[in-house]
Amino acid sequence: MSQPDAPVDPVAQVLVDVPLAHLDRPFDYAVPAALAEAARPGARVKVRFAGRDVDGFVLARSAGTEHEGRLAPLRRVVSPEPVLTSEIAELTARVAARYAGTRSDVLRLAVPPRHARVEAEPWAPVAEPAVDRPAAVAAWVGHEHAEAFVAHLGSGGSPRAVWTAAPTADWARLLAHVVAVTRASGRGAVVCVPDVRDVARLAGALDDVLGPDQYATLTADLGPAKRYREFLSVLRGARRVAIGTRSAAFAPVRDLGLVAVWDDGDDLHAEPRAPYPHTRETLLLRASQQGAGALVGGYGRSVEAAYLVRTGWAHEIAATRELVRERVSVLVAGATDAELERDPYARGARLPTAAYHAVRDGLEDGPVLVQTPRSGYAPSVACERCRAPARCASCTGPLGLSGPTSPPACRWCGAVAEAWACAACGHRGLRAPVLGDSRTAEELGRTFPQVPIVRSAGDQVKDAVGDRPEIVVATPGGEPVAAHGYAAVVLLDTWLALARADLRAAEESLRRWLNAGALVRPGGRVVAVGDPSHPALQALVRWDPAGFAEREIEERRSALPTRGATRHGHRRARCCRRAAAVDDPTPGGEVLGPVPHGADGEWRAVLRVPRAHGAQLANALAEAQRQRSAHKLVAVRVQLDPVSL
Repeated sequence: MSQPDAPVDPVAQVLVDVPLAHLDRPFDYAVPAALAEAARPGARVKVRFAGRDVDGFVLARSAGTEHEGRLAPLRRVVSPEPVLTSEIAELTARVAARYAGTRSDVLRLAVPPRHARVEAEPWAPVAEPAVDRPAAVAAWVGHEHAEAFVAHLGSGGSPRAVWTAAPTADWARLLAHVVAVTRASGRGAVVCVPDVRDVARLAGALDDVLGPDQYATLTADLGPAKRYREFLSVLRGARRVAIGTRSAAFAPVRDLGLVAVWDDGDDLHAEPRAPYPHTRETLLLRASQQGAGALVGGYGRSVEAAYLVRTGWAHEIAATRELVRERVSVLVAGATDAELERDPYARGARLPTAAYHAVRDGLEDGPVLVQTPRSGYAPSVACERCRAPARCASCTGPLGLSGPTSPPACRWCGAVAEAWACAACGHRGLRAPVLGDSRTAEELGRTFPQVPIVRSAGDQVKDAVGDRPEIVVATPGGEPVAAHGYAAVVLLDTWLALARADLRAAEESLRRWLNAGALVRPGGRVVAVGDPSHPALQALVRWDPAGFAEREIEERRSALPTRGATRHGHRRARCCRRAAAVDDPTPGGEVLGPVPHGADGEWRAVLRVPRAHGAQLANALAEAQRQRSAHKLVAVRVQLDPVSL
């Protein structure tokens, strides 16, 4: 007589969905005989907890328990589908520990809500793909050490690399080839990208290289039914490749051989919900846990990625200098004395002669991209006479203009200030020190009256443009892809991006400029308007994101030399030094603040410790959260390694 597949142990260890830090642990429940087969590890169940029915996942089954009293029974099995695999259960525990959070919060990110009708649909495995390995190697020509990386993956190895893509390179197709080689070795892959536009681009490349039925797409905008269907196709092994945004990092791919993240410096990779995990860190934890290869790629290089290379955890894949010089040329307007003699206002004009010529000459061959850092018309205005910022009389918020004929209006409360007068000098005239994309498009339309102007910003982002001569005005991240690349790229108002009060201002600015500059066609030209002496612009001219990232590592040693965290709370949460921070969290650590931060009486404290004590910091913060939860104190928001500081 054959034995049943389901475990028969009478005790189930259940992780209940309770958002209380001091209850973040498995609880033992008795398994009724009627549920013994369905209540398998990974299944969703209902249990009685604190006098009410709550959801939970079965983590394991055992023959006994350490609990001395009588165990409460499972109420029912919501679904016998083992949606929480052992690998993902362990990963969620590691992510929760890494970010001082609770597993229940991480599980909400990892496992999508159930859709019963989809769960009952029949399914069948997909045939193994045919992979052209020589084509995969050929696609990576010009990237040093890429051939060895691809060969290692194809032989079943688990190489780890940080990849700086060459300008004009089709990153999606290169990733598709790497995924195909991984599949040829009999293993699966997970690839995460910043947004749905990137997902669509990667999906198109995988259709060509691997086949349209070989991968699952996991994004938040799919809808409940389709998202759950894609999730199940990976869980059941029908598909061995998962691509998508943040949540795809937890996809239960079988026999995982590769995890990859594109443009890891994009802040879209940072989860906005507690415990705020970053896609890159989640994937690296998963690679270490499951022995998979790892690839962190982008046109730029984040400080975190550079640190992986510095420590030897990953090797470097980068374009050769010959290929970079062949693909793109970059100049900063007014960078030389000869150029300043021809155009004395090159460093002060918004569209100097060099940028004007780049647009004019580029339009003879195809489309031209103009990147401006702000959306809207004139998001901030000032007094025309004394240059004092224009403020709202009601709430003192900043005034802005939404159009050429619109009166100034407050960006905070929306009040219209038709009769505005400067509080300092009484003058009624306004000037716009910062111009948005719509005003930029208006000015370029006057300068080139016969040329079509296309805007791509805000809720009007374009995915792609053709090859006709036109000017595309876009904000960072909203640049559409040209069919055969842009003839020229112009980067305006670089000073504005660099002026942000943020630790990552220069790193983020360079990343955005490189992403825009990489959209030129081979041999194209990039012109930046800004201070040619700034290190970020110098790195752009050299196309040297790796060198700039190393410089940032050294400079940050004095400000945030290691790992850091922030804690946010309110006065009513007693957010003083004791409540808002952890006193002496680890040896060599320190607490900065707390200080007022934001509106509504919020306070913030910054903690920083040596990198070697990062795990101790996470443990100290997690224990502090458990203590607050156990004593029913007002919650304090904790965020480790915040993207913005």
